[in-house]
Amino acid sequence: MDAELARRAPKVVLHDHLDGGLRVTTVLELADRIGHPLPTDDEAGLRAWFFQGGRGADLPRYLEAFDQTVALLQDRDAIRRVAREFAEDLSADGIVHGEVRYAPELSTTGGLSYDEVLESILAGFEEGPADVEVRLIVCALRHLPNAPDAFAAATRFADAGVVAIDLAGPEDGFPAADHAAAIEVAREAGFGVTLHAGEAFGLPSISDALDQGATRLGHGVRIVDDLDADDQPGPVASRVLTGGVALEVCPTSNVHTGVSADVASHPIERLRRAGFAVTLNTDNRLMSDVTLTSEAIACRDAFGWTLDDLETVTATAVEAAFLDDAGREALRDRVSRGFAALRP
Repeated sequence: MDAELARRAPKVVLHDHLDGGLRVTTVLELADRIGHPLPTDDEAGLRAWFFQGGRGADLPRYLEAFDQTVALLQDRDAIRRVAREFAEDLSADGIVHGEVRYAPELSTTGGLSYDEVLESILAGFEEGPADVEVRLIVCALRHLPNAPDAFAAATRFADAGVVAIDLAGPEDGFPAADHAAAIEVAREAGFGVTLHAGEAFGLPSISDALDQGATRLGHGVRIVDDLDADDQPGPVASRVLTGGVALEVCPTSNVHTGVSADVASHPIERLRRAGFAVTLNTDNRLMSDVTLTSEAIACRDAFGWTLDDLETVTATAVEAAFLDDAGREALRDRVSRGFAALRP
């Protein structure tokens, strides 16, 4: 599996943040338009500034970069453009189904309503290439009290491309249970539930997410703490395994936030061998300078992944995607046929 073969493979991404996937050229143009000061006006220099591999491996420093991108997502035209380009970039990477997440409250400082933010994102996705299906996951920030408003807004776009809700932000000290009522409203409205858990904080955040009905875990890699030396699961890991809860694993991002020293020591392959529903994701393509193709190649280099392994994690992502039965069957068929076409 070389990079070109991995790029051509029909892939599925389930964990990708809108505000973490802007093009550097777009950052420069939008900042110039509104007079927003950047760390540098040089394209190469700005790309290097955003790249987290050189800025220290911890989550707070990782999140500093988002102050720059979010500042540019405060008007409808900018949001729509970024969403359209996001879809274009997914398509160029061979992705056929993408579930992209964003917290609309981040774009309200300029006066936009939650509905206007969501309308703009969805309009941008709609303008993207026809060969990629892009859906929106509405985030709320777990350390702030706005989940009821964010998830209520999501319900007004249930038939327009919003498929699920999420909680992002600091895990330690801000349990998902604090937002139980808002999550329940979203579940009753038919939305999927994926919650960030098991990234910067350990098993308690995973148990908390499961208690709130999460069927996918954003990152979730700290579940490895509940495996013994023979990879036998403890009580929390058993809940994830028996429930078929999918892990949205983002190896390079985890290196940059200090979860793992490098990809070679990342637990993704151990979790696969232990039977977890592992999916491969990018998290923030700008900050980690990755694509889903480059993540696949990183796993090839670290663990010997082949095209068969990429197809396996993609098939897992198909089953975990927030789709109805007809949509899942169509995606399942497209992925299967696409991988078959890559083989002699």
